[in-house]
Amino acid sequence: MKLQPVLYLLFAVVVGLFGGYLLFGNSDKTPIDDTEHDHSLESDDETTWTCSMHPQIQRDEPGDCPICGMDLIPMGSASSSDPTVLTMTEAAVALARVRTTVVGTGSGIPDPKADIRLTGTLASDERTAAVQSINYGGRLERLLVTFPGEQVRAGQRIATIYSPELVIAQEELLEARKLEALSPELTVAARNKLRNFKISEEQISEVETTGEVISNFPVYAERGGTVLDIRARVGDYVQAGAALYTLTNLDRLWALFDAYERDLNSIRVGDRVSFSVASLPDETFTARVTFIDPLINPATRTATIRAEVNNSRGRLKPEMFITGAIGSTRPVKTTTDAPLTVPKTAVLWTGNRSVVYVATPDADIPTYQFREVTLGESTGGSYRVLSGLEAGEVVVTNGAFSIDAAAQLNNQLSMMNRDVVIQGREAGEVTAMALPDYTDEATQAFRSQLSEVARAYLPLKDRLVASELATDASLTPLRTALSEVDMTQVKDDAHLYWMELLNAMNTHLGGVAGAEELGEQRKQFGFLSQTLINALTAFGADDTLYVQHCPMAFGGAGGNWLSEESSIRNPFYGDAMLTCGSTIDTLSK
Repeated sequence: MKLQPVLYLLFAVVVGLFGGYLLFGNSDKTPIDDTEHDHSLESDDETTWTCSMHPQIQRDEPGDCPICGMDLIPMGSASSSDPTVLTMTEAAVALARVRTTVVGTGSGIPDPKADIRLTGTLASDERTAAVQSINYGGRLERLLVTFPGEQVRAGQRIATIYSPELVIAQEELLEARKLEALSPELTVAARNKLRNFKISEEQISEVETTGEVISNFPVYAERGGTVLDIRARVGDYVQAGAALYTLTNLDRLWALFDAYERDLNSIRVGDRVSFSVASLPDETFTARVTFIDPLINPATRTATIRAEVNNSRGRLKPEMFITGAIGSTRPVKTTTDAPLTVPKTAVLWTGNRSVVYVATPDADIPTYQFREVTLGESTGGSYRVLSGLEAGEVVVTNGAFSIDAAAQLNNQLSMMNRDVVIQGREAGEVTAMALPDYTDEATQAFRSQLSEVARAYLPLKDRLVASELATDASLTPLRTALSEVDMTQVKDDAHLYWMELLNAMNTHLGGVAGAEELGEQRKQFGFLSQTLINALTAFGADDTLYVQHCPMAFGGAGGNWLSEESSIRNPFYGDAMLTCGSTIDTLSK
């Protein structure tokens, strides 16, 4: 009986040793290090997809841009930490038709003796202008030439007139004919009187043959041509020598070009000029310079260059806009150190500042950097570079406006974007582009048209204040007002600056129209507002407008808008923060 407890004890010891072996027998092996399993490699972040041409478009999944139809790309591959650098896809580059040129004196750089580009209009040759007048007084019973532009042939019947003087002269002729046997000199005198009225021999013979007075006398054209304007109407009583209409010969026209002072030294009488018109884009016309105006227009600082054009086929019309080129005869200095030049088409002007976009070499995707440059004199189709570029760098010569617009949309440094924080600076240090003052260069007509743009802008602002999406129809008045601004009212640098502003406003207006969400429309409205503020500041305003600022807009970056009233009604937030903001400037005459 005492042996059984001992056996139980031995069995327990064996089981314990075996269990200890199972539990601790592998303790000399390397333990599993939980730190080797790096959860940082796992990411559940969602990718945002955007359009490289329209960065305001952001989606949670791949697809097509609703504005241009291009494939959306991951936002990370379309952005750069440097606000002066913009990256684009190959498709975006193709859509913008970007072309580049190497800076320097090698191939692709315009020769200093390259053609001088000119713009102007066609005009009728003033030497062929004439007036069709009446040689005797009377009442116009019928007028067969009734509108400008009508073609008239020499000898064509153009009017019928009742003239008491002619009636009396015809009666005198008939009475003289009765007494011709007794006094033939009376008949001669009566005929000469009608000839003095420039009555033809055929008409005199008709009166003598029929023996009847012509009461409503026909009038015939003395010369042929194109009618410019009508001076008389049916029923008018006209005096002898009064004009019926003026006409000209359009078989030869004048091509009138505006040449800037800097180019006049390169143009000579006899130079060959070639030009084209919009209605015949595939055809080039040539002429010779026949006159250079010795006087400078004080308003435009240009002189008129005149060339005579053969228009026997009648395809060219007076007042057509023309774009031409004339070979420069400016002497070129021969030197081994040729100056560094950049094509004019590469330069974007912001007031007195000049900007180019430089292609980044060896980039995996197309990348362009915003670069300010200092330019010297103009030579043909290029500018001399004083600073900001080096020989061998590649600049954008076509498509720079599209790149700049994309930079604006992406809130990166651009011509119109003044509030981009530069990498490495404090948040409060922002770029401040000084706006030019072109109030003296802008005509009253131009300022009035610009004010119409501002008036058409205000309803868009009011829609956003009410948090209503802007429809395409609601944007039509603003589009129309922009299209009706006459760019020819400003010249030289002011003209170039307006073209930059117009391009930016059209771009952002298109961004408003293409946006599907209110937030996107408000973002584009912010850019549009700042551009319009720049325009009114530079050229002047007819109406009193208030520049107002919301510091909370766009994630604290702030945004400006225009208002016709001083009270704050915030278009960036609507009812959510209707009175957030302050008036920072007043624009007026």
